[in-house]
Amino acid sequence: MTSFAPDSLVLNRKLPLWYQVSQSLRASILGRSPRAPLRLPTEEQLAGHYGVSVLTMRQALKELEAEGLITRHRRRGTFIEPGAVQGAPVRLLGSVDAIVAQQSGMTTELLEHGTAPVPTELAEYFPDLTEVATYHRLRGDEKTGEPTNHARNYVRPELAERIDHEDLLRWPMTKVLRDAVGADIGRITDTVQARLADPDTARLLDVPLLSPILHYTGITYDAAGRPLDVAVIHYRGDRFSFTVTLEAT
Repeated sequence: MTSFAPDSLVLNRKLPLWYQVSQSLRASILGRSPRAPLRLPTEEQLAGHYGVSVLTMRQALKELEAEGLITRHRRRGTFIEPGAVQGAPVRLLGSVDAIVAQQSGMTTELLEHGTAPVPTELAEYFPDLTEVATYHRLRGDEKTGEPTNHARNYVRPELAERIDHEDLLRWPMTKVLRDAVGADIGRITDTVQARLADPDTARLLDVPLLSPILHYTGITYDAAGRPLDVAVIHYRGDRFSFTVTLEAT
């Protein structure tokens, strides 16, 4: 039987290896093609793929099993759960792969795209530009079709020229910029605020007007510190929570 092939990963030695591996594999699983095999490679093969010990790989798989994304059968192997629930809380620990993982695994509709003047509130991030490329997407639960969040991305035009719209239906913008466009992502800063749904958001997310929502702003920077993309996402307040873990250095 052919095994599922996970994406590659560049490890950050400042973060727990098992966590990075679990998030990378999680993103691969949730972003997989519907025709991809459900069987995972062996622990030893996965450990070799990610460049970690079998013990680290085992801990990462244990995390995914606890989420209900995989099942493990003695002598038969480890398999992806095709009907796994994918509305997990957003957990930010500082790795790009963690953010990619949390944005994966939903149905995506590209509502509109084009160019527009740089919004006044984002001018500080694009001081050298008068226009940016814009993308508006609506995401929903794969099982129920229920809308869960809608995202607006504001991207530098020279990067947008290399974006395939089909990729935006499969992957979050972070993954598209890094893996498809080849952008050298240095860091991402995140801000989460509690807000009330305005008429447009209430309509898109199918919630009552003035319902609580989570307003997320994420700025993606390249290695030189230049903003590449600003994402503004509205999450349904009844479907998501954010947990931030700070490490002592």
